[in-house]
Amino acid sequence: MPYVILVTGASSGFGALTARALADAGHTVYAGIRRTTGRNAPAVADVRAYADEHGVRLRPVELDVSAQDSVDAAVAAISSEAGDVDVVVHNVGHMVLGPAESFTPEQIAQIYDTNVVSTQRVNRAVLPQMRKRRDGLLVWVGSSSTYGGTPPYLGPYFAAKGAMDHLAKSYAVELSRFGVDSAIVVPGSFTSGTNHFAHAMHPEDTATAEAYETYYAGLMDDVGKRLAALAPPDADVREVARAIVTIVGTPKGSRPFRTTIDPADDGSEAVSDVADRIRADFYERIGFTDLLTTRTAD
Repeated sequence: MPYVILVTGASSGFGALTARALADAGHTVYAGIRRTTGRNAPAVADVRAYADEHGVRLRPVELDVSAQDSVDAAVAAISSEAGDVDVVVHNVGHMVLGPAESFTPEQIAQIYDTNVVSTQRVNRAVLPQMRKRRDGLLVWVGSSSTYGGTPPYLGPYFAAKGAMDHLAKSYAVELSRFGVDSAIVVPGSFTSGTNHFAHAMHPEDTATAEAYETYYAGLMDDVGKRLAALAPPDADVREVARAIVTIVGTPKGSRPFRTTIDPADDGSEAVSDVADRIRADFYERIGFTDLLTTRTAD
């Protein structure tokens, strides 16, 4: 059945691809984009052009996930126009590139705000609708770094994505009795087809960053190159969008808890399989196994 879907961070990369793929699948999709009348006006024009060309229900919506009033306004506008939000794709994220020490505390807080706290703002806007209906789906776009390889100079990003993964796991069990489903999608290091590295945050403390060059000369530039070299030539960033379309189209209660799309195979899937099994075993030990399955009926 078609759903009303909100995709955050949909101006480019995974978000833009996912919004289009979901619209192609027949859903009504709102591409969450901030600064729709400013810097991202071209992305808004692209969304509208795609919708017109393909005859799909794909619509831009002003959404700044760093501001609760913007999030609330976006959800209210969607609900007024199309009905309650059925699915949220937590895609928005911001990469960093540089030695961890050279990022100011304020920059670290900003990365957490974008990659973690933003999901809380969106959840608090949409979950009252979902809990009332006893239905809905949260899709969390994580990172293979949570359980896989973690090259240097990306530490603050990895830390934030790991925090988001734990938040997603908590929400999954706390929403299960409300009939709200959760799914974590884990992309690997796709270095083409996204703007992660091009838009990465760099350290404000340039003096400290330069000090690291004494022993790590050129490493900042090499990280992206080394990651790109790991990816097989047929790696297709659209696989992430396709996986999300499949998850959304799977019946509630049957959706996979975690789906990994990692052409470079950095070990994430092998480790996360163990971690998720231990999580399930622990819930069995404490007698809460029902929380691991989304309730499909009251």
